[in-house]
Amino acid sequence: MAVAAETSVANLAYPETRKAELVEEQFGVKVADPYRWLEDDVRNSKEVADWVAAQKAVADPYLDNLPGKQALAARMKALYDYERFSIPQKAGGHYFFTKNDGLQNQSPLYVRKGLKGKDRVLIDPNTWSKDGATALDQYEPSPDGKLLAYAIQDGGSDWRTIRVIDVKSEKPVGDEIKWAKFTNIAWVGNEGFLYSRFAEPVKGQEFQALNENQQLMFHRIGTSQSEDRLVYATPDRPKLGHTVQVTHDNRWVVITSAQGTDEKYEISLIPIAKGMGQVLPVEKWKPQTLIPGLDHDWQLIEGMGDELWFVTNKDAPKLKVVKVDLRGKQPVFSDIIAERSEPLARAQIVGSRLVLSYLKDAASVAEMVSLDGKPLQRIQLNAIGTASGFSGKPGDPETYYAFSSFNQPGAIYRFDSTTGKSSIFAQSKLSFDPASISIEQRFYASKDGTKVPMFIVRRKDLDLSKGAPTLLYAYGGFNLAQLPAYDPRKMAWIQSGGVYVLANIRGGSEYGKEWHDAGRLLNKQNVFDDFIAAGEYLIKEGIANKDQLAIEGRSNGGLLVGAVVNQRPDLFAAGHAAVGVMDMLRFDRFTAGRYWVDDYGYPNKEADFKNLLGYSPYHNIKMGVHYPAVIVTTADTDDRVVPGHSFKYTAALQAADTGPKPKIIRIETRAGHGSGKPTAKLIEEYSEIYGFLAKWTGLELENDAAK
Repeated sequence: MAVAAETSVANLAYPETRKAELVEEQFGVKVADPYRWLEDDVRNSKEVADWVAAQKAVADPYLDNLPGKQALAARMKALYDYERFSIPQKAGGHYFFTKNDGLQNQSPLYVRKGLKGKDRVLIDPNTWSKDGATALDQYEPSPDGKLLAYAIQDGGSDWRTIRVIDVKSEKPVGDEIKWAKFTNIAWVGNEGFLYSRFAEPVKGQEFQALNENQQLMFHRIGTSQSEDRLVYATPDRPKLGHTVQVTHDNRWVVITSAQGTDEKYEISLIPIAKGMGQVLPVEKWKPQTLIPGLDHDWQLIEGMGDELWFVTNKDAPKLKVVKVDLRGKQPVFSDIIAERSEPLARAQIVGSRLVLSYLKDAASVAEMVSLDGKPLQRIQLNAIGTASGFSGKPGDPETYYAFSSFNQPGAIYRFDSTTGKSSIFAQSKLSFDPASISIEQRFYASKDGTKVPMFIVRRKDLDLSKGAPTLLYAYGGFNLAQLPAYDPRKMAWIQSGGVYVLANIRGGSEYGKEWHDAGRLLNKQNVFDDFIAAGEYLIKEGIANKDQLAIEGRSNGGLLVGAVVNQRPDLFAAGHAAVGVMDMLRFDRFTAGRYWVDDYGYPNKEADFKNLLGYSPYHNIKMGVHYPAVIVTTADTDDRVVPGHSFKYTAALQAADTGPKPKIIRIETRAGHGSGKPTAKLIEEYSEIYGFLAKWTGLELENDAAK
């Protein structure tokens, strides 16, 4: 590849990327796409592989020589070095949970017999690959606790391989399921389990082909995958995806079908047993529709006999709990918990109680009610933070939950729904005092006057008289709330003297369906306005000046960073766009991209096309305008947001005249969209990313040492 001129400040020479003469007209608009060839899979295209190598030859030495990288890496390593746990699952008197000693690349799965039994390692994924990039993704014990089905993720891909292990002997049973994706593992008694899969893709298209015609399959233990029985599919509606749950009493298979990412579901049922009798043979299972039409959110809580409980937003934008009685010829729906002013985040049946978790200004509150909705007790959480878990089953009063915040990782609590008392199951010991960290929630006005919350996290002793290097993070999409949580990487930034800010912008679920709707489709500009307003507020309030303000976002948040850098390049000193959706006119052509039309719209519909073209990061880079320093990150095995998005955006950014600050891309190998990444890779990656942001915001790290 030819080499362009060096930039004056960053002293970087970008590869000169080939530009194709490709212009397409859509709805009367001519759109150039000169870098479409970068969409090709790096594994199958020598030209793309050469481009990646050329970009790495520029970015890797630059990042490796950042003055603060080693200090950040040492601090992150110290902050990651703490024992951490997952919420335990209970089956047959056994407790299954993951535990990481601190710096293990992957968290081993442990089993404990009885509440006070001895922990033993059942599965250690650290032995699966030399680079630590093969991960234990999910696991589900059989109801009697004798077997455990688990899913393996390799190299960050969304594809899963499911295997089964004997809990007592710790030996594999021999069963293996391939091409599972976007799946649950739902046991039917102890005989087998249900899972979701796609057809095996054409060779060479494993990481790019569209995911259509998902099928629900039943696998019987001790048989080969070729003998698995098809349980449910919709070949006449290939865009529907299907997930499955089984009620604890083995009475009902509950199938949830969706076309996109929006919470609009169809619910189908399969009665698989009468009374508490024997489960019917699979060939006699007959699906029946309970809730037709993709109109509302329906989330199964649990079932007992011929009654099912759901969370739904039907006539309740902030969600409510309903019960469905299936004993008559027609199902009867009745409200149990009415919609409240705060959105309902989660509901579970534990013992003879309903445990409800709500969001109040993006933090968790929890309470217990009876199965008919009568208030019983508030669950004390004692701080601003996030409660998760509370999974259980009818008849067993025991459940577990995790509570975490910006300054403390998730402590695991055992909760007795009969007594209402919590006790610690596992708690991490940290290398710093959480009380030394300030967590403050503020509200600021967006462009249209909407009040938006943000969390500001910093050291209590930090001098803000002249502002401080500040990292502003947000997501803003897909009805996903961004909640207080501990992250050693961000804590390294905070402990190094930086400020971390989480803005709860529109597009998420922090305030229910209306908050989501206000940040998607033709309202997507509100998301960018909210993020820009957050940056303006931080500067106005003296938290940071514009030479100290960095922004970061992942996936949909990567799109956010790309869009606001184009719209307000003057506002930010640096930006990190991670695994972002950058070409808004072609996102629906790869892997899971077709699901995203619920949030983004359809590129082949005129109104959506013009809206998407108006903010697409790839298509709106401004020539002749000075941009902040930008680091783009992606990975070669990202089959969620294919790396072509980041490749094309980076090529366009480097080709434009956007000033002297660096515009580089960091490309990870043997990694995907983010999940399953080994600890060592996370430390290496983020010491470089935050070292980059530190350099361009003035965060001094050269003589810093991990504390």
